[in-house]
Formats: sequence, structure tokens, C-alpha cells
Amino acid sequence: MKRNSIPYALVVVFAFLLNLQGAHAQFGGLLDKASKAVASKGSKMLGLDKLLKEPDAISTSFEDVNRKGEQMPDFQNTAVYKPLENLTKNGQDGYLLEAGHFEMTNKSYCLKAGTYAPSKGDGYMYAPTLGKKREVVIAILKSAERHPEVSQSSIQMLLWTIIAKTKFIDYAGEVKETALKLLSPEQLLLLEGGALGILPFDVVQKAKDQMPPAVQTIFEAENNIRQLVSSGNYSYAEFEKYAIMAGMAEPRTDVPSGIWTLHPDGYYVRYFPSGYSMTKVQIYVPEELITKLKGKKLIYDATDDIACPANTGSQRLAQTNEPIKH
Repeated sequence: MKRNSIPYALVVVFAFLLNLQGAHAQFGGLLDKASKAVASKGSKMLGLDKLLKEPDAISTSFEDVNRKGEQMPDFQNTAVYKPLENLTKNGQDGYLLEAGHFEMTNKSYCLKAGTYAPSKGDGYMYAPTLGKKREVVIAILKSAERHPEVSQSSIQMLLWTIIAKTKFIDYAGEVKETALKLLSPEQLLLLEGGALGILPFDVVQKAKDQMPPAVQTIFEAENNIRQLVSSGNYSYAEFEKYAIMAGMAEPRTDVPSGIWTLHPDGYYVRYFPSGYSMTKVQIYVPEELITKLKGKKLIYDATDDIACPANTGSQRLAQTNEPIKH
């Protein structure tokens, strides 16, 4: 059977070493050699055409929002909201919903570099997490709940690194430590698929010449992040400089702040971001929905949810099941 262009034997070596307990401590040199060989082979075969067609790590956009059943901000405007975090947990998979109105201010994460931070008036609606690195992103958000010692800023840097399509062999410093703590060896291997090396200046310029201005900004920001994380010497502020554009996007008047999305599971949800690191989520569960389910569980698991901006120049926000403790 024909294998992919990356030598299969090298991938097997890579996977084997990652699965060994303490492989990075005991076999770091051998692991790096195997991974660099894989990366080198892949970069030689990556032409400009393939580079331009490389799929996004997370591809969710406002086009993925199902606006059927949406409600304007004055919907349920006399409701009193109970704390969502007081509901019964469904293991590591969020909360068991019941009829009523609930809200929680939770940790959230930017999932698009080279865009504007949320601003007052931006309308955000629910969309599912889509893209080549969907499984890894969800795994990180779930794992973070079990690792409160890992800071939100460390997780955000890791997510930006993944969004920038960085090869795991290029990870260094705090981001690499965070990845090793939150992801299994099998999940770490998923980081290699569709990842890019650090692109030379001339390749970046040629690629940018074939892109619209907005896409150029994102492409350049991602390459800057790949360079930054590979250096091993960086700060959160340096990551943020490339990931977050100065200024603000113009809000869309047809999608106001506080607009409700009818979730595929039958309840309503809306988002009020405060910057990109914190989002107030409100949920309305109609009594008739609970009756219709006849005792079946209705689960709110935010790790597969993205608060998606109507304005494509603003950031997609990954949601979590982690309330922010005041």
C-alpha cells in the first residue's frame, strides 16, 4: 500500500518515541532527529500552490452559523438567570441542563491570529468547532479543566501556535511544556498533519502576493508566531502582538450584540465577550424541550462551541466549561 510522502518509518519512530514514558527526557536527541527528518522531507515537497491551499487548523466561520430560529436581544428580556456552574456536571463533558435561564462567565480563547479583539456592539453567534485540528483543540480545552496549575495565558499561546499550523518539532519553551502536559502522545502526533515549517522571507512574499489583504495579515501573523515559538525565548505579550490587531472591526448592524442562536440541541444561547479571554454565556432552556426529551440528558459542553463573530475581522472565541472565579 502506498504511504504518504513523509517516510512511514520515520512516523513510526516518532510515534513510538512519543509513547514511551518520559521519552522527551530520555530520548530527546533521537526524537528530535526523527522529527526533523520528517519536517525536512515535508518542507521540501511543499510548493507554493500547496501552501496556498493548506486548510486552516480551525476553519469555523460565520458561514457555519445556522441562523434559523435566531432571536433578537430583547427575547426573554425579563428573565432572571441562575448560575450555570451550579448545575450538575456531566463528568468531563460539561453540565446537565434543565428548564430555565442560566448564565456563566467562563474562560474563552482566541482562535484566529491577525484579527481584532471583540469590541462593544459585536454580535456573536454559536457555531461548531470545525477544521483539521478540531480534535486537538477540544482535547486541550477538556484537559485544561484537569490541570488548574496551567495558566490561561499558557493555554492561549499553545492554541495560537496550533492555529498558526506550527510543526511540533518547532515547539520550544513554555508552549512545548504546556502541550506535553495537556495532550497525549497520540494527540501530539496530530499536530504534525498539515503543519508548516518556518517559511523563508521570499516564500512568504510570493504567497502574500496571491492573497487578499485581510488574508495576507493572517498569513503573516501565523508565520511570525511559528518563528516566535521556535525561538523558545518569548513572552505572552509578544504572542499577543502578532495575534491581536490594534483597533477594532466595524460591527454588523444586522447581527447585534446579544443576539440568540437556536442551538442544534434545542436550547438558546448567546455570548457577551469581554476581550477574548472571558465570555459571559447565557442559555435559555424551554420547558417544552425538557418534556420532549422524556428523561434523556441535555448536556451543555462548551468545549465544542465557538462564539463566532458576524464581522470576519474579529476573533472567533473558543468556549470552555470553566467558570472564572471572581
